[in-house]
Amino acid sequence: MSPLLRRTKKNPAERVVTLVGKPGCHLCEDARAVVGAVCEETGASWVEKDITEDEELYKEYWEQIPVVLIDGEQHTFWRVDPARLRKALGADAKPG
Repeated sequence: MSPLLRRTKKNPAERVVTLVGKPGCHLCEDARAVVGAVCEETGASWVEKDITEDEELYKEYWEQIPVVLIDGEQHTFWRVDPARLRKALGADAKPG
């Protein structure tokens, strides 16, 4: 099988989630809580970047914050669904 067609499931602990937001943003605070909880649960690492301190991030995402990136690729914006984030990280669904 071609390597391009093979999909390897990454270990969540090898993934990096980036939360792009700004101070005083209530949606960013909500996203921070979800990202922090899901990353703690799955073992993924996460970082937060302030859009007001990075001109490139500002140009790209200013009307979408908060924005969540996984390994540098945009995953979502505005609202973060914990189940969808878990799935994107390659983690099994959280037991009900």
